[in-house]
This record gives sequence, structure tokens and C-alpha cells, in this order.
Amino acid sequence: MSTTRIHIRQETTADHQQVFELIEAAFAEVEYSDQSEHHLVKRLRKSDAFIPELSLVAEKGGELVGHILLTRIAIVNGEQRSPSLALAPVSVLPTYQGQGIGGTLIKEAHKRAQALGHGSVILLGHADYYPRFGYRPTAEFGIRLPFAVPAENCMLVELQTGALAGISGVVEYPAAFME
Repeated sequence: MSTTRIHIRQETTADHQQVFELIEAAFAEVEYSDQSEHHLVKRLRKSDAFIPELSLVAEKGGELVGHILLTRIAIVNGEQRSPSLALAPVSVLPTYQGQGIGGTLIKEAHKRAQALGHGSVILLGHADYYPRFGYRPTAEFGIRLPFAVPAENCMLVELQTGALAGISGVVEYPAAFME
């Protein structure tokens, strides 16, 4: 099905409850999920990591059908702290999955983050899905996540060419991710 009628916009506070329910539904049957992503988004909105312009919703026919969130993180190596963004999560209502809505959200979030001057995005996700959006293993950059997960699921994309040149270390997530 075509995504030509998908409208992407910044999330508003009036959307919060509907987005909470959308995320909960999107992850309800996902095997590699603890089904708490909706609570994570709620916590991140209250944190210093939250960037309102990078909390986006997808509408189709007036219905909220998708959501994506990019938040501030850092790559830490000794005293060096380099800014980046975390993509977590991207959510599409189950009845709309497989229609390109998630990809549309990812591309638009990348575009908006780049316009705001952000250089990179890091995620933990499906190794077969995210490379189509330019994601590569974090290990190629000497960057790792602070917890034990399969290396092929740890990925990043440079939004600005060379944004991660000379940067390596461990991703530092906001406390909201760990609660």
C-alpha cells in the first residue's frame, strides 16, 4: 500500500495518550521486546534528553498510525564526550505495519535531526531492517553499547559525513532508558 497519504508532524502533548497506546500495541507481540517501550517514551519526554522536534507522529486519514523518537545520548571515551542521538523506538500500529510507514518516519526523523545539526544516530534493532536506511554496525566505528547484546543489532548512521571521525567509546544513555 502506498504511503503517499501519510502526514508526518511533530508530536504534541495532546497526542501523548494516543501515542502511548499506539506504542503499546506496536510492541505487544514483538519477540525481542519487554513490551515496555511505551513507558520508556513517557520517561524520555520528561528527561533532558528529549528533543520535542524529534518526536514525530505519522497520520493517515486523521488517525495516528506511527511514532518515532530520537533523543540525546553521548559516546564516552575517557574525558571525551561526543554527542549523538538514540533512535528508540519507532512504532507503527500492527494493522499498518509493512506499508513503509516506519521507513517514512525514519527518513523524516533523519532529515529533521540533520537540519538541527545532529551528526549521528545510534540504535539497537533488527540487523536486516536498518541497513536500508544507511545504518552500519557500531563496531566499525569502535563504538559499543553499555550492555551485552549481539553486535549485529548495534548500529549507527552518520547524518553528517565524517561526524564520527576520530570518535570511539561506549554509548551513554540517559537514566530514563535504564529505569
